[in-house]
Amino acid sequence: MKILLPLLVVTAATAAGVALVPAYDASEKLPGGQTTIMDHGRNAFSLPLANLTDQQRTDFVVGNSFFKKNWVEAPASTTARDGLGPHFIARSCGACHTQDGRGAPPSFENGLQAEQPMALLFRLSVPGKDAHGGPKPESVYGGQFNNDAVSNVKPEGQVNISYEEVAGQFGDGEPYTLLKPTYKLVDLGYDPMHPDTMVSPRIAPQMIGLGLLEAIKPSDILANAKAQAVAGGAIKGRPNYVWDAYAQKKLIGRFGWKANTGSVAHQSAGAFLGDIGITSKRNPNEECTSAQADCLKAPSGGKPEISEDLLNKVIFYSRTLAVPAARDQSTAAAQRGRTVFYEAQCATCHVPKYVTGNFKGLPQLGGQTIYPYTDLLLHDMGDGLADGRPDFEAGGRDWKTPALWGLGLVKAVNKHTRYLHDGRARNLMEAVLWHGGEAEGAKQYVLNLSKQDRENLIAFLQTL
Repeated sequence: MKILLPLLVVTAATAAGVALVPAYDASEKLPGGQTTIMDHGRNAFSLPLANLTDQQRTDFVVGNSFFKKNWVEAPASTTARDGLGPHFIARSCGACHTQDGRGAPPSFENGLQAEQPMALLFRLSVPGKDAHGGPKPESVYGGQFNNDAVSNVKPEGQVNISYEEVAGQFGDGEPYTLLKPTYKLVDLGYDPMHPDTMVSPRIAPQMIGLGLLEAIKPSDILANAKAQAVAGGAIKGRPNYVWDAYAQKKLIGRFGWKANTGSVAHQSAGAFLGDIGITSKRNPNEECTSAQADCLKAPSGGKPEISEDLLNKVIFYSRTLAVPAARDQSTAAAQRGRTVFYEAQCATCHVPKYVTGNFKGLPQLGGQTIYPYTDLLLHDMGDGLADGRPDFEAGGRDWKTPALWGLGLVKAVNKHTRYLHDGRARNLMEAVLWHGGEAEGAKQYVLNLSKQDRENLIAFLQTL
């Protein structure tokens, strides 16, 4: 079935206004500053910061091993890697973040879903908040839906995905189609879900540059919000404030599709528990609810199942994955596309440039001129992308501005070009066309570009 979207004809001035385009700086070729690496192939997202010491590179290799190799059921002879589950969606971090890159939705064959999602997970919550002000887990299935399980434990259920074609056209009449997904949780293994359960799909993002994002000064993130508020337009980003298990206090959220985690450490430990079922010092208990008796009885791989030392090495690994250098930015198409990017006011949310602050324990991250293209703020992106699920101070229509570095290498690394929080966009232009809410003006500006300038815009994004 196709839905026809009406074309709203607007002028460039009403869609996006006049934007100043800063002169191109050659430092943009090194988006990670001195940490930037030069690999643009299959391993472009899997290399350490260029300025690590020899000992740090050794720690990186150990962290890489425990990030990418599979965990097994307990008890097992491989005691350093047992404790999988009882419920899980993947057997390793690398199973979702393939080559440390971007996940994709399940494949379809002859219009039918060919497999269960793995790199696409589903967060669950019910109205209300937990003790730290975050989402309140669903009482039977917890905070995340896990469609796999160890022996003698039932999976929580299965995920059925379908897509509806949404048709539209650009200002010059060229047609396009978007894919609108519908998600259903079926074959539930336990009791029925709460009737008001909220479900949010989240695709595994690429891992590059996380430490650099963590080193951006909080004052710079708040300055982004202030600048947008003062400008008086539709774009009014705001920070999320989230509980961090390591800091034992609320921090500005930087990671996750709704900026729902504030540190790489918290994100990593949380993913071990939620995605693989591996307990750690700060997450010592399996996520089995009282309704899941088989899950509660499953054998453990230890208390905790991953040691603090090994977890810290995985955190170090995740924090020190390098950003690849930009490519072909001096071409006429890329330079024109960069101008279009600013004129459409994309740079208002996708803020290009920062100088990182000092980072305790990892001085190589500090004082770097970086180009991540994000404001790390929440924005109302409209009904089209809404999941209807709050997450700390993020509302049901809010998403964090994702960093754009590495966009042009996703195909080389992951052999696909799926984008947005659930991978619905099949290419970069579709990702742009799903923008709404605060970004409606920018989208309308792009809709009314000439075909050549649309191609120029994509050419610029491919250089990042």
